[in-house]
Amino acid sequence: MPVRHFICKEQAGKARLQTFRGKDLQANQVLSGVSSTKLWNAAIIRPIRRNFCGEYCFFGESLEYSRNRVEIMRYIHECPEWPDFHWNMDRLAGRLAAIRHKQGLLLGRMSALGFSIRAEAGLETLALDVVKSSAIEGEALDVAQVRSSLARRLGIDIGGVGPVDRNVEGIVEMMLDATQRYSEPLTAERLFGWHAALFPTGYGPARRITVGAWRTPEAGPMQVVSGYVGREKVHFEAPAAERLDQETARFLDWFNAPLDLDPVLKAGIAHLWFVTIHPFEDGNGRIARAIADCALARADDCPQRFYGMSGRIERERKEYYDILERTQKGGLDVTSWLDWFLGCLGRAIDGADETLAAVFRKAHVWRRADRFQLNGRQRGVINRLLDGFEGKLTSGRYAMLAKCSPDTALRDIRELLKLDILRQSAAGGRSTSYELADAGIPARRT
Repeated sequence: MPVRHFICKEQAGKARLQTFRGKDLQANQVLSGVSSTKLWNAAIIRPIRRNFCGEYCFFGESLEYSRNRVEIMRYIHECPEWPDFHWNMDRLAGRLAAIRHKQGLLLGRMSALGFSIRAEAGLETLALDVVKSSAIEGEALDVAQVRSSLARRLGIDIGGVGPVDRNVEGIVEMMLDATQRYSEPLTAERLFGWHAALFPTGYGPARRITVGAWRTPEAGPMQVVSGYVGREKVHFEAPAAERLDQETARFLDWFNAPLDLDPVLKAGIAHLWFVTIHPFEDGNGRIARAIADCALARADDCPQRFYGMSGRIERERKEYYDILERTQKGGLDVTSWLDWFLGCLGRAIDGADETLAAVFRKAHVWRRADRFQLNGRQRGVINRLLDGFEGKLTSGRYAMLAKCSPDTALRDIRELLKLDILRQSAAGGRSTSYELADAGIPARRT
């Protein structure tokens, strides 16, 4: 994208200046009586960071002022010092320390548990992360298929593994590679593999795309656009395709280099940097979040994930896109982005208790159930109840789930009631229904 120029003649003319207050100025427009000081005093620009040439922000865009010219750079990657990011560590230090403390507590808590429980917790966290990362982009994945694919690849027995779509297998493959091989260098070939896994058919949502390679000039400008056809709003335009070899090489060198930088901050910068380069025709958001997960796995020095950013970002999607757009249209001070990233990460760690509670409940139920000789039908139904079975479990639905006769279903249920694994539901209705007997709640016998 060409840099737009504004010629500033150092002449008196305050009245002339006020005619531009609050209005979008046009490219190559000559402004009478506009100096950097007058623009600042007129509140048309505000300083971001002043250096020897004077760097400002103009209507949300970066602006470089020299003696007789103002160059407006619409996006962060057009700044002369790109990608020399900087931030106010004093503003971030408290939040970063709190995040590291929460990470330590969570990892310490999980390390005290058995291997099977940690594996189950990692499975649930990754499944949620995969589903939510796609949901951010408007793609709905089947949760059961995601869990099935993850369980098979992680060697975890969840029973009843069914067929999995190719697109689900692809994103699962990417996420596992990012988190299980977190200590390995991130290379262009590895990113190409992730991209090819995301688009196994060679098609994006609406058309064929270049897969397993950077986007090409023939694909046209890479823009983030919203709105109806004919009334589109361009939120961001990525660097031209001709710059991608240099841009991606610089990013990968930085990501793989041992830096004196907290790995949590590195995760936040990596996310922003990659999604700003936008090197692929599609899938950049999902790959950027996978890169951040890779950096967070490095921060924890652990391949198992017990918290995930994507679930939290999906909940805060509007705020995510807002802060991303503001940052990409600002200067190289990324303090506000990192502040939001750390806050979102903290909320993700706090929310991990919700996911882990289901894992702990499952572990408690199976510790009790494994003391008895249960048949395959009973174990299968218990698993379905633990995995979020919807509706009421009646003897008829038990028979359908276990593929057995009503009499056999009733015998199984009576045995589970006797063992305090099931209890009769307190909810009324025309048919008797059953639920798992939670810890600390006495079973109701019939």
